[in-house]
Amino acid sequence: MLTFILGGARSGKSAMAQRMAHERGGDAVLYLATYRPPADHDDTEMQRRIAKHRADRPHTWPTAIIDTDPAARIAAAIRQHRPRVLLLDCLSMLVSGELFMGDDLPADPEAEATRVVEAVLYAYAESDCEWVVVSNEVGLSLVPEHPASRAYRDALGRANQVLARSADAVYFVIAGLPQRLR
Repeated sequence: MLTFILGGARSGKSAMAQRMAHERGGDAVLYLATYRPPADHDDTEMQRRIAKHRADRPHTWPTAIIDTDPAARIAAAIRQHRPRVLLLDCLSMLVSGELFMGDDLPADPEAEATRVVEAVLYAYAESDCEWVVVSNEVGLSLVPEHPASRAYRDALGRANQVLARSADAVYFVIAGLPQRLR
C-alpha cells in the first residue's frame, strides 16, 4: 500500500505520517530523510528543524538519507533494515535536491521531477513493504517572482501529481486536519 500525504508548511502532514507509520509498522519503520544541505551553507535553523524531526519520531526507527540516486539508495536501505513500513519525508526536498542544488536550472523541470518520482515508484514496486510518502503543496499561493521559484513550484506540482496517481490513498492536511482525497 502506498499512502501519499500532502500539505503546506506546518500543516501537520509529517505528524500524521509518523502516527500512521507507527500504527502500521510499530518499531519496524524505516525513515527516509531527503534533505540535502547546500555544500557551502551552514544553516543552524535548519539543523534545529532536523533535530526536532528526529526527536518527534521513535528512536527505534532507523534513518536513511536519500540524497542522490533515489531508487538505488532506497533499495539498499530496505535490504539493510527490512521494514514493515517505509516513511519518506519528504518528496519536496528530494525533488529540490535532485533538480535545484546545482548552478543551473534544469532544462525541463517537470520532466526531471517526473523522472525522480518514477525512480521512487520503481523502488516502491520492487519493495515488499507499505509506504507513506509526505510532500509539500506549494501551488496554492501567488505566482513566484523568481524563475527558479516558479520552476520548483511547477516541478513539485508535477511530481505530486505523478505520485498521487499511483497512490492507494491520498490525504491533504490543513491546520492539522486530514482530508482524504482518495
